[in-house]
Amino acid sequence: MNGKESDPAISVNNLSKSYGSFLALRGIDLTVNRGEVFGFLGPNGAGKTTAIRCMLDLIRRDTGTVCVLGKDPQSDPVRVRELCGYLPGELRLDENISVHSILKYLRELRGGGKNCYIRARDLAERLDLNVRSKIKNLSKGNKQKVGIIAAFMHCPDLLLLDEPTSGLDPLIQQTVLEMVKESRRSGSTVFFSSHVLAEVQTVADRVAIIREGQVVESGETSSLLSGRAWRMKVVFAENTVLRTHEIEALSGITLDEVSSDGQELKLIIDGGMDELIKELAGYKVKSIETERPDLEEVFLSYYGEVSEMESIGKK
Repeated sequence: MNGKESDPAISVNNLSKSYGSFLALRGIDLTVNRGEVFGFLGPNGAGKTTAIRCMLDLIRRDTGTVCVLGKDPQSDPVRVRELCGYLPGELRLDENISVHSILKYLRELRGGGKNCYIRARDLAERLDLNVRSKIKNLSKGNKQKVGIIAAFMHCPDLLLLDEPTSGLDPLIQQTVLEMVKESRRSGSTVFFSSHVLAEVQTVADRVAIIREGQVVESGETSSLLSGRAWRMKVVFAENTVLRTHEIEALSGITLDEVSSDGQELKLIIDGGMDELIKELAGYKVKSIETERPDLEEVFLSYYGEVSEMESIGKK
Protein backbone atom coordinates (compact mmCIF):
# COMPACT_ATOMS: atom_id res chain seq x y z
CA MET A 1 0.00 0.00 0.00
CA ASN A 2 1.09 3.57 -0.66
CA GLY A 3 0.80 6.31 1.94
CA LYS A 4 -0.22 5.75 5.52
CA GLU A 5 -2.51 2.77 5.83
CA SER A 6 -4.57 4.63 8.43
CA ASP A 7 -5.32 7.39 5.91
CA PRO A 8 -8.43 7.03 3.77
CA ALA A 9 -8.04 5.83 0.21
CA ILE A 10 -10.19 8.72 -0.99
CA SER A 11 -11.00 11.95 0.82
CA VAL A 12 -13.25 14.50 -0.89
CA ASN A 13 -14.25 17.75 0.78
CA ASN A 14 -16.65 20.37 -0.58
CA LEU A 15 -16.05 19.25 -4.18
CA SER A 16 -17.85 21.33 -6.77
CA LYS A 17 -17.77 21.19 -10.55
CA SER A 18 -19.79 23.08 -13.12
CA TYR A 19 -20.17 22.87 -16.87
CA GLY A 20 -21.03 26.38 -17.88
CA SER A 21 -24.17 27.33 -15.97
CA PHE A 22 -24.90 23.71 -14.99
CA LEU A 23 -23.63 22.76 -11.53
CA ALA A 24 -22.84 19.03 -11.73
CA LEU A 25 -21.39 18.67 -8.22
CA ARG A 26 -22.60 20.86 -5.38
CA GLY A 27 -20.01 20.64 -2.63
CA ILE A 28 -19.91 16.89 -2.00
CA ASP A 29 -18.02 15.23 0.86
CA LEU A 30 -16.86 11.59 0.70
CA THR A 31 -14.47 9.41 2.67
CA VAL A 32 -13.54 5.96 1.38
CA ASN A 33 -11.52 3.79 3.74
CA ARG A 34 -8.67 1.61 2.57
CA GLY A 35 -9.61 -1.98 1.86
CA GLU A 36 -13.34 -1.44 1.51
CA VAL A 37 -15.85 -1.60 -1.33
CA PHE A 38 -17.69 1.69 -1.60
CA GLY A 39 -20.81 1.98 -3.75
CA PHE A 40 -21.71 5.32 -5.31
CA LEU A 41 -25.41 5.13 -6.11
CA GLY A 42 -27.48 7.41 -8.30
CA PRO A 43 -29.24 7.72 -11.64
CA ASN A 44 -27.62 8.87 -14.85
CA GLY A 45 -26.83 12.58 -14.64
CA ALA A 46 -26.59 12.67 -10.84
CA GLY A 47 -22.84 13.44 -10.84
CA LYS A 48 -21.26 10.01 -10.36
CA THR A 49 -18.99 10.12 -13.42
CA THR A 50 -18.00 13.74 -12.82
CA ALA A 51 -16.88 12.89 -9.29
CA ILE A 52 -14.71 9.98 -10.48
CA ARG A 53 -13.12 12.10 -13.20
CA CYS A 54 -12.25 14.77 -10.64
CA MET A 55 -10.63 12.09 -8.46
CA LEU A 56 -8.28 11.28 -11.35
CA ASP A 57 -7.88 14.90 -12.50
CA LEU A 58 -9.31 13.97 -15.89
CA ILE A 59 -11.36 17.11 -15.40
CA ARG A 60 -10.47 19.99 -13.11
CA ARG A 61 -12.59 20.68 -10.05
CA ASP A 62 -13.89 24.19 -9.43
CA THR A 63 -13.63 24.17 -5.64
CA GLY A 64 -12.86 21.78 -2.81
CA THR A 65 -10.10 19.29 -2.10
CA VAL A 66 -9.48 15.73 -3.30
CA CYS A 67 -6.94 13.32 -1.86
CA VAL A 68 -6.44 9.90 -3.47
CA LEU A 69 -4.09 7.42 -1.75
CA GLY A 70 -2.49 10.29 0.13
CA LYS A 71 -1.92 12.42 -2.97
CA ASP A 72 -3.61 15.37 -4.63
CA PRO A 73 -4.51 14.21 -8.16
CA GLN A 74 -4.26 17.77 -9.42
CA SER A 75 -0.64 18.23 -8.33
CA ASP A 76 0.50 14.62 -8.91
CA PRO A 77 -1.86 13.15 -11.53
CA VAL A 78 0.60 10.69 -13.08
CA ARG A 79 1.37 9.00 -9.77
CA VAL A 80 -2.30 8.82 -8.79
CA ARG A 81 -3.26 7.19 -12.09
CA GLU A 82 -0.34 4.79 -11.77
CA LEU A 83 -1.76 3.52 -8.48
CA CYS A 84 -5.32 3.23 -9.76
CA GLY A 85 -7.27 0.97 -12.07
CA TYR A 86 -9.94 2.94 -13.91
CA LEU A 87 -12.92 1.73 -15.89
CA PRO A 88 -14.64 4.70 -17.56
CA GLY A 89 -18.39 4.79 -18.07
CA GLU A 90 -17.87 5.46 -21.78
CA LEU A 91 -15.04 3.26 -22.99
CA ARG A 92 -13.35 4.37 -26.21
CA LEU A 93 -10.89 2.01 -27.88
CA ASP A 94 -9.00 1.93 -31.17
CA GLU A 95 -11.33 -0.13 -33.34
CA ASN A 96 -8.68 -1.44 -35.71
CA ILE A 97 -6.41 -3.30 -33.32
CA SER A 98 -6.85 -6.57 -31.46
CA VAL A 99 -7.72 -7.06 -27.82
CA HIS A 100 -4.28 -8.61 -27.29
CA SER A 101 -2.55 -5.55 -28.76
CA ILE A 102 -4.41 -3.00 -26.66
CA LEU A 103 -3.86 -4.97 -23.46
CA LYS A 104 -0.17 -5.33 -24.31
CA TYR A 105 0.08 -1.58 -24.93
CA LEU A 106 -1.61 -0.74 -21.62
CA ARG A 107 0.54 -3.28 -19.79
CA GLU A 108 3.74 -1.77 -21.16
CA LEU A 109 2.47 1.74 -20.48
CA ARG A 110 2.13 0.82 -16.81
CA GLY A 111 5.45 -0.99 -16.71
CA GLY A 112 3.72 -4.29 -15.99
CA GLY A 113 5.81 -7.42 -16.22
CA LYS A 114 5.14 -11.13 -16.55
CA ASN A 115 2.68 -11.26 -13.64
CA CYS A 116 0.57 -8.55 -15.25
CA TYR A 117 0.59 -10.50 -18.55
CA ILE A 118 -0.45 -13.72 -16.84
CA ARG A 119 -3.23 -11.99 -14.93
CA ALA A 120 -4.57 -10.31 -18.09
CA ARG A 121 -4.60 -13.67 -19.86
CA ASP A 122 -6.36 -15.35 -16.93
CA LEU A 123 -8.96 -12.60 -16.67
CA ALA A 124 -9.70 -12.84 -20.39
CA GLU A 125 -10.28 -16.56 -20.02
CA ARG A 126 -12.44 -16.06 -16.97
CA LEU A 127 -14.56 -13.45 -18.76
CA ASP A 128 -14.76 -15.58 -21.90
CA LEU A 129 -13.07 -13.00 -24.11
CA ASN A 130 -11.14 -13.90 -27.27
CA VAL A 131 -8.03 -11.71 -27.14
CA ARG A 132 -7.30 -12.33 -30.84
CA SER A 133 -10.50 -10.53 -31.89
CA LYS A 134 -10.32 -7.00 -33.23
CA ILE A 135 -12.06 -4.34 -31.19
CA LYS A 136 -14.37 -3.43 -34.08
CA ASN A 137 -15.74 -6.98 -34.14
CA LEU A 138 -16.68 -7.01 -30.46
CA SER A 139 -20.13 -6.52 -29.01
CA LYS A 140 -20.73 -3.78 -26.43
CA GLY A 141 -20.46 -6.35 -23.65
CA ASN A 142 -17.15 -7.72 -24.92
CA LYS A 143 -15.72 -4.22 -25.24
CA GLN A 144 -16.71 -3.71 -21.61
CA LYS A 145 -14.72 -6.83 -20.72
CA VAL A 146 -11.61 -5.27 -22.29
CA GLY A 147 -12.00 -2.25 -20.02
CA ILE A 148 -12.51 -4.46 -16.99
CA ILE A 149 -9.34 -6.45 -17.70
CA ALA A 150 -7.39 -3.24 -18.25
CA ALA A 151 -8.53 -1.93 -14.86
CA PHE A 152 -7.85 -5.12 -12.89
CA MET A 153 -4.80 -6.66 -14.54
CA HIS A 154 -2.07 -4.74 -12.67
CA CYS A 155 -3.64 -5.33 -9.20
CA PRO A 156 -3.93 -1.62 -8.38
CA ASP A 157 -4.24 -0.23 -4.86
CA LEU A 158 -7.48 1.50 -5.84
CA LEU A 159 -10.08 0.52 -8.43
CA LEU A 160 -12.38 3.25 -9.74
CA LEU A 161 -15.16 1.55 -11.68
CA ASP A 162 -17.85 3.56 -13.43
CA GLU A 163 -20.90 1.32 -14.04
CA PRO A 164 -18.71 -1.84 -14.30
CA THR A 165 -21.47 -4.31 -15.21
CA SER A 166 -23.06 -2.20 -17.94
CA GLY A 167 -23.76 -4.25 -21.08
CA LEU A 168 -22.75 -7.58 -19.53
CA ASP A 169 -24.90 -10.70 -19.41
CA PRO A 170 -26.00 -11.85 -15.92
CA LEU A 171 -23.38 -14.60 -15.56
CA ILE A 172 -20.51 -12.25 -16.42
CA GLN A 173 -21.99 -9.61 -14.11
CA GLN A 174 -21.68 -12.08 -11.26
CA THR A 175 -18.09 -12.84 -12.27
CA VAL A 176 -17.19 -9.15 -12.18
CA LEU A 177 -18.79 -8.73 -8.75
CA GLU A 178 -16.78 -11.71 -7.54
CA MET A 179 -13.64 -10.03 -8.89
CA VAL A 180 -14.55 -6.95 -6.86
CA LYS A 181 -14.83 -9.07 -3.70
CA GLU A 182 -11.51 -10.78 -4.45
CA SER A 183 -9.79 -7.41 -4.87
CA ARG A 184 -11.06 -6.32 -1.48
CA ARG A 185 -9.81 -9.55 0.10
CA SER A 186 -6.37 -8.92 -1.40
CA GLY A 187 -6.25 -5.48 0.21
CA SER A 188 -7.34 -3.23 -2.64
CA THR A 189 -9.96 -0.51 -2.28
CA VAL A 190 -12.87 -0.46 -4.73
CA PHE A 191 -14.97 2.60 -5.51
CA PHE A 192 -17.71 1.89 -8.00
CA SER A 193 -20.69 3.81 -9.27
CA SER A 194 -23.91 2.12 -10.22
CA HIS A 195 -27.66 2.49 -10.54
CA VAL A 196 -28.15 -1.29 -10.27
CA LEU A 197 -29.33 -1.49 -6.69
CA ALA A 198 -28.97 -5.23 -6.17
CA GLU A 199 -25.27 -5.33 -7.04
CA VAL A 200 -24.48 -2.43 -4.73
CA GLN A 201 -26.26 -4.16 -1.87
CA THR A 202 -24.43 -7.43 -2.62
CA VAL A 203 -20.83 -6.18 -2.56
CA ALA A 204 -20.60 -2.73 -0.96
CA ASP A 205 -19.44 -2.26 2.62
CA ARG A 206 -20.59 1.34 2.54
CA VAL A 207 -22.65 3.38 0.11
CA ALA A 208 -23.38 7.00 -0.73
CA ILE A 209 -26.47 8.14 -2.60
CA ILE A 210 -26.04 11.16 -4.85
CA ARG A 211 -28.88 13.25 -6.18
CA GLU A 212 -28.52 16.28 -8.46
CA GLY A 213 -24.88 16.74 -7.52
CA GLN A 214 -25.35 16.37 -3.76
CA VAL A 215 -24.72 13.42 -1.46
CA VAL A 216 -28.07 12.94 0.28
CA GLU A 217 -27.20 9.90 2.42
CA SER A 218 -24.15 7.79 3.18
CA GLY A 219 -23.09 5.11 5.61
CA GLU A 220 -22.63 1.39 6.07
CA THR A 221 -24.94 -0.57 3.81
CA SER A 222 -26.30 -2.58 6.75
CA SER A 223 -26.96 0.60 8.77
CA LEU A 224 -28.88 2.25 5.94
CA LEU A 225 -31.08 -0.82 5.71
CA SER A 226 -31.53 -1.38 9.43
CA GLY A 227 -33.07 2.05 9.84
CA ARG A 228 -35.88 1.21 7.41
CA ALA A 229 -39.27 -0.30 8.06
CA TRP A 230 -39.92 -4.02 7.57
CA ARG A 231 -42.98 -5.49 5.90
CA MET A 232 -44.84 -8.48 7.28
CA LYS A 233 -47.71 -10.62 6.04
CA VAL A 234 -49.57 -12.67 8.65
CA VAL A 235 -52.08 -15.36 7.66
CA PHE A 236 -54.44 -16.62 10.37
CA ALA A 237 -56.45 -19.83 10.67
CA GLU A 238 -59.98 -19.79 9.25
CA ASN A 239 -62.68 -18.04 11.27
CA THR A 240 -60.16 -16.22 13.43
CA VAL A 241 -61.68 -13.09 14.95
CA LEU A 242 -59.02 -10.41 14.88
CA ARG A 243 -58.81 -7.43 17.21
CA THR A 244 -57.16 -5.26 14.58
CA HIS A 245 -57.54 -2.12 16.69
CA GLU A 246 -55.25 -3.68 19.30
CA ILE A 247 -52.63 -4.53 16.68
CA GLU A 248 -52.82 -1.01 15.20
CA ALA A 249 -52.35 0.45 18.68
CA LEU A 250 -48.93 -1.18 19.07
CA SER A 251 -45.98 1.19 18.93
CA GLY A 252 -44.18 1.18 15.58
CA ILE A 253 -46.81 -0.98 13.85
CA THR A 254 -48.88 0.24 10.89
CA LEU A 255 -51.74 -1.82 9.51
CA ASP A 256 -51.28 -1.57 5.77
CA GLU A 257 -53.95 -3.93 4.43
CA VAL A 258 -56.59 -6.42 5.58
CA SER A 259 -57.78 -9.16 3.21
CA SER A 260 -61.47 -9.34 2.28
CA ASP A 261 -62.03 -12.37 4.52
CA GLY A 262 -60.18 -10.74 7.40
CA GLN A 263 -57.74 -13.63 7.75
CA GLU A 264 -54.66 -11.95 6.33
CA LEU A 265 -52.89 -8.80 7.52
CA LYS A 266 -50.11 -6.82 5.88
CA LEU A 267 -48.13 -4.75 8.33
CA ILE A 268 -45.36 -2.16 8.19
CA ILE A 269 -43.01 -2.52 11.13
CA ASP A 270 -40.82 0.33 12.33
CA GLY A 271 -39.93 -1.05 15.75
CA GLY A 272 -42.25 -2.76 18.20
CA MET A 273 -41.47 -6.28 16.94
CA ASP A 274 -41.43 -7.78 20.44
CA GLU A 275 -44.86 -6.38 21.30
CA LEU A 276 -46.25 -7.60 17.99
CA ILE A 277 -45.02 -11.18 18.52
CA LYS A 278 -46.61 -11.23 21.96
CA GLU A 279 -49.88 -9.96 20.49
CA LEU A 280 -49.89 -12.56 17.70
CA ALA A 281 -49.30 -15.32 20.26
CA GLY A 282 -52.94 -14.93 21.26
CA TYR A 283 -54.10 -16.10 17.79
CA LYS A 284 -53.77 -19.26 15.73
CA VAL A 285 -51.31 -18.16 13.06
CA LYS A 286 -50.87 -20.21 9.88
CA SER A 287 -47.87 -18.37 8.47
CA ILE A 288 -45.72 -15.27 8.77
CA GLU A 289 -43.69 -13.78 5.92
CA THR A 290 -41.27 -10.91 6.42
CA GLU A 291 -39.70 -8.76 3.75
CA ARG A 292 -36.44 -7.07 4.57
CA PRO A 293 -35.88 -3.51 3.42
CA ASP A 294 -33.36 -3.10 0.60
CA LEU A 295 -31.45 -0.32 -1.08
CA GLU A 296 -34.29 0.17 -3.53
CA GLU A 297 -36.46 1.53 -0.74
CA VAL A 298 -33.67 3.84 0.43
CA PHE A 299 -33.10 4.99 -3.13
CA LEU A 300 -36.78 5.53 -3.89
CA SER A 301 -37.18 7.60 -0.75
CA TYR A 302 -35.01 10.16 -2.56
CA TYR A 303 -36.00 9.57 -6.16
CA GLY A 304 -39.71 8.99 -6.00
CA GLU A 305 -41.86 6.61 -7.96
CA VAL A 306 -40.98 3.34 -9.68
CA SER A 307 -41.71 4.92 -13.06
CA GLU A 308 -38.77 7.27 -12.53
CA MET A 309 -36.58 4.34 -11.55
CA GLU A 310 -37.45 2.62 -14.79
CA SER A 311 -36.50 5.74 -16.72
CA ILE A 312 -32.96 5.64 -15.31
CA GLY A 313 -32.38 2.03 -16.29
CA LYS A 314 -33.23 -0.03 -13.21
CA LYS A 315 -32.39 -3.70 -13.77
